Amino acid sequence: MRKKDREDLVNELYLLKRKTGYASDLETFKSYLNYRARLELPDKKGTLSFSQSLTDLRITERIPGPRHRHSFSDVRRLSIFMIMLCPHNPQDVSLDFLERAISKAKQSLDSPPLPKPFSAHDNLRLLARKKDEAINQRLRPSLPKSLPADLEKQVDAFLAKKGVISKVAREQVCDKDLSRLRPSQWLNDEIINFYGAMILSRSESCKENPGSNGVVHKRKQPLDAHYFNTFFWSKLQTEGYERARLAKWTKKFDIFSKDIVLIPINHDNSHWTGAAINFRRKRIESYDSMNLDRRSVFKGLRHYLELEHQNKKKKPFDFTGWEDYDPENTPQQENGYDCGIFTCQFLEALSRGEEVFNFSQKNMPYLRRRMIWEVGHAKFLDRP
Repeated sequence: MRKKDREDLVNELYLLKRKTGYASDLETFKSYLNYRARLELPDKKGTLSFSQSLTDLRITERIPGPRHRHSFSDVRRLSIFMIMLCPHNPQDVSLDFLERAISKAKQSLDSPPLPKPFSAHDNLRLLARKKDEAINQRLRPSLPKSLPADLEKQVDAFLAKKGVISKVAREQVCDKDLSRLRPSQWLNDEIINFYGAMILSRSESCKENPGSNGVVHKRKQPLDAHYFNTFFWSKLQTEGYERARLAKWTKKFDIFSKDIVLIPINHDNSHWTGAAINFRRKRIESYDSMNLDRRSVFKGLRHYLELEHQNKKKKPFDFTGWEDYDPENTPQQENGYDCGIFTCQFLEALSRGEEVFNFSQKNMPYLRRRMIWEVGHAKFLDRP
């Protein structure tokens, strides 16, 4: 009876989510539910099972594996174990969780429209923002469903290679890392750091040779951006600024002269999100494809800014005018394994000063293939 109740609630919630824009099928939705339920557990210790294999998350059987967690320091060596979910049987989703989710979904559908701005100035600002977003959407072409045939062949060739596939700066990826960009795979830190190194390399090359390549770009020119690798956040959280010697990370440049600082964040070895310190906009930014509570990100990065400013400038950081920015229209994933792809795309778009993202869950198959091409060539594809 409990199993039947659970199935009924899952089906009810799926239909409600479809009304709010969820586009994936029921089986994918079950994977998403299982993933979200685990992420929202107040004490996640022992709740996630990891496997060293690159198992396709669409399989219906669990593969035996260790039932213990690994610290983030082990991620580099172990390539961030794949989260083992059972998409066809969300047995870890409690009835209480489903009932809360249904209640929340109904409230979202029944909620009245937002109140009008309380002043003429706010009304004009809101209208201007809507116009800007509409213009951006018209100017920015939609993403294609697939790469051109010649590039698709190159992608297949990269996936067939063995050993080291590509290098950029101090980062490299091998065939096992690149396989994480196949469908339904959870990204490891090698892929994310490689993509970040590409962002940093592009930013630095544009500073050295502004406009000298004679190429007309279809996308915005890169900002003066810095990228912190995946170990920055874990060290800040577990060791702290002083003990982790984070002051040495910015010894060769002035972080406060940058337009934006990009930070990939791995939450408890179970979820990737993107964050940024946006000096141009005076914002601490968080972009989460699961739309979970990320107050810890804002608090942690504000604390870092204060300590870094004290270390380099010998005075407190002036937070006047700064805001914590967590936009409601952040693209959302509809499964339990695309968070790394969303994070990479968040950071890449932010590095070009984009304010509105032009991708969604439906674009993930294309973006995975495009990322394979980009990682394989160690350069970004100059296309939408």
